[in-house]
Amino acid sequence: MKAINEFKTFILRGNVVDLAIAVVIGAAFGAVVTSLVNDVIMPLVGAFGGKPSFDQYYWVINNSQIKVGTFLTALVAFVILAAVVFFFIVRPINMLMARRKTELPVDPTTRDCPFCLSSIPIKATRCAFCTSEVPVMAEAKVRA
Repeated sequence: MKAINEFKTFILRGNVVDLAIAVVIGAAFGAVVTSLVNDVIMPLVGAFGGKPSFDQYYWVINNSQIKVGTFLTALVAFVILAAVVFFFIVRPINMLMARRKTELPVDPTTRDCPFCLSSIPIKATRCAFCTSEVPVMAEAKVRA
């Protein structure tokens, strides 16, 4: 029974469930993108190039067919698939993430001495460079 309970804990762990969902969604999305490439984009390429596929191109060496055209079709399909994923998924997600990312302003840790204009700690009461007594800033009083 202990092994079964450990197995349940393992299977129901968030990472395993998330990974399983990602694989299923990825496979479904892959089918959609493959269909887009094969059924929409490759025929458009064929309309301009005259042939929707390069599969009929091959070399014969010692009675063996080297299917260069099939490789070229797969290569073109891969490049188109990568472009579709990049332009329709990666870039929009990157733009959304950039919008959501807000940088908070960093509180200053130094200020300028009003007498010698050297940079001193914000809570300083005397300048380390000119030894002048400097007024404490209101912000430093509140934080102290």
